[in-house]
Amino acid sequence: MRSFLLRRFLQAIPVLAGVCTLVFALIHLIPGDPVQVMLGEGARAVDVDDLRARLGLDRPLFTQYVDFLVGLCRGTMGLSIRYREPVARLILERYPATLCLAAASLILATLIAFPAGILAAMRRGSAWDSLASFVALLGLSMPNFWIGPLLILAFSVRLNWLPVSGMERPSSIVLPALTLGAALAAVLARMIRSCLLEEVGLPYASAARAKGLAEWRVVLLHALKNALIPVLTVLGLQLGVLLTGAIITETIFGWPGLGRLTIQAIETRDYPLVQGCVLMIALTYVAVNIATDVAYIMLDPRIRRA
Repeated sequence: MRSFLLRRFLQAIPVLAGVCTLVFALIHLIPGDPVQVMLGEGARAVDVDDLRARLGLDRPLFTQYVDFLVGLCRGTMGLSIRYREPVARLILERYPATLCLAAASLILATLIAFPAGILAAMRRGSAWDSLASFVALLGLSMPNFWIGPLLILAFSVRLNWLPVSGMERPSSIVLPALTLGAALAAVLARMIRSCLLEEVGLPYASAARAKGLAEWRVVLLHALKNALIPVLTVLGLQLGVLLTGAIITETIFGWPGLGRLTIQAIETRDYPLVQGCVLMIALTYVAVNIATDVAYIMLDPRIRRA
C-alpha cells in the first residue's frame, strides 16, 4: 500500500506542474490589464506604470513564472493583486465553504441515486424503472446554470421557503446542493442500475437464489458490493465535476466559496489568485483520484494482489 501511494503521489507531481504552467500561460493571454482595472480608465500613464512596477507586472513573463514556482516550493502563492493579502490565506478562508457544498451535494446525490438505482434494477421493465430512467435522463439534460435560477424562482421567490443566496442560515445550502447534485444523482442512478443488472445475472447470484435467499438479499448483500467498483470510478470522476460545477453554482447563489473567488479573480485579472484557485482545485481532484484508487484496493482484493 505504501509503495502504491508513493507511486501515485510521484505521478501527481508532473500533473500539477503542467496545471501550473498552463494556467500561468492562459491567464496572461487573457485580454485586459489588472492595473487598468484597479485604477480605472481615466488613470494617468505615470500612475499605471508606477503601480505595475510595484506589483512586479513590468518584469518578463519568464521571470514572473520562475518566481511563481519558487513561491510554490516555499509554500506561498504570492500576494493577491486586488486584495493585497496572501493568496493562500484567501483560499483557505473560502475553501471550507466549497468543501461543505460539495459534501452536501454528494450526500444528497447518494441518498437519491442509490435507492433509485437499486429499485430500478430490482424492478426491471416496470413503471418505476421507466420513471427512474426518465428522471435520470432529465437530470443529465438540465445544466446547473438553468436548474439554479429555476429553483430560486420556485422555492425562494414564489414559495419563500428557502433563502436566495449566501450561507447565513443552515437552509441556505439546500438549493445550491440540489443544483450541484442533480446531475451527479442522475449519473450514479443509471450506473448503479446497469452494474446491478450485470451482477445479478452472474453465477454466484444464481447460486445464492438456489440456496433460498430472497431477491433483495441477493442484491443488497451480494451483488451491490461487487457493483460498487465501477460506480466508484464514476464517483471519483464526478467529484472533480462537482468542484468545477461549483464555480457556476456558487456564482448563481452568492455562495462564498472557492468557485466564486475564482470568478472574481478572473474578472479583475488577479493573476496570482487565479493561479492559486485553479491549483487548489487541481490538488483536490488529484487527492480524490488517489482516494478512489485506495477504495478500489479495499473493495477488490484482486487489485491489491496485482
